[in-house]
Amino acid sequence: MKKLISDHIKALADLMLPRVCIVCGRKLLIYEKHLCLPCCADMPFTHFWERSHNPMADKFNGLLQESPGLVTPEHYAYCCSLFFYDHDAHYRMILYNLKYRGNVEVGEHFGRMLGMRIAESAHFRDVDCVIPVPLHWRRRWKRGYNQAEVIASAMAGALGVTMRTDVLKRRRYTKTQTQLDIEAKSANVSGAFEVCRSDVGNVKHLLIVDDLFTTGSTLMACFAALRKAFPYPVRISVATLGFVGR
Repeated sequence: MKKLISDHIKALADLMLPRVCIVCGRKLLIYEKHLCLPCCADMPFTHFWERSHNPMADKFNGLLQESPGLVTPEHYAYCCSLFFYDHDAHYRMILYNLKYRGNVEVGEHFGRMLGMRIAESAHFRDVDCVIPVPLHWRRRWKRGYNQAEVIASAMAGALGVTMRTDVLKRRRYTKTQTQLDIEAKSANVSGAFEVCRSDVGNVKHLLIVDDLFTTGSTLMACFAALRKAFPYPVRISVATLGFVGR
């Protein structure tokens, strides 16, 4: 009975303010959420959570090998994204809606989707702490929220573990990475993060979460800061909603 009433309310709300697919713009049916069924079926999933070695992980581990500040040998870091991100594809609207239109429900929905997938992964199922890439307080104040934290919270819920926002902080304000080249991006975030507390219990597997993996420079800077406070054998992995690289 409650479900029937809820469906009627949703139907009425859709009549007054129709919901549309954030990818193709088609009007959503009552049981569709954010994406219509055809767009959901065609979503370019990476399936990286099924593979310990994948293009994202290989790219990130290449950065680890080049980092002089890390203890070597560093064990291979697991990395995964939910979908391939293409600047010319309409699926980019998933992150655009989250980051620039204030649609946190989109971040929660797809964060939960990724969390459910990696919960079944042999490489990620032992994650016991999720840490979002922090925003500088000025950018957070301007935006009103941290998009990485929205995703991380939903993922932590799906994994049944805690999310910690008090472990890693951004120590200085940095330029937006969007228009920078690879070298400039790396220099922009070098030393930008620090661990403000490491008393998080007996953790064995930390998961750093962000919205998009492009060059990996921001995630690498976060990894380097965390590794100083959480030495081997603590595993540190990386997850994002989108991955640029197909």
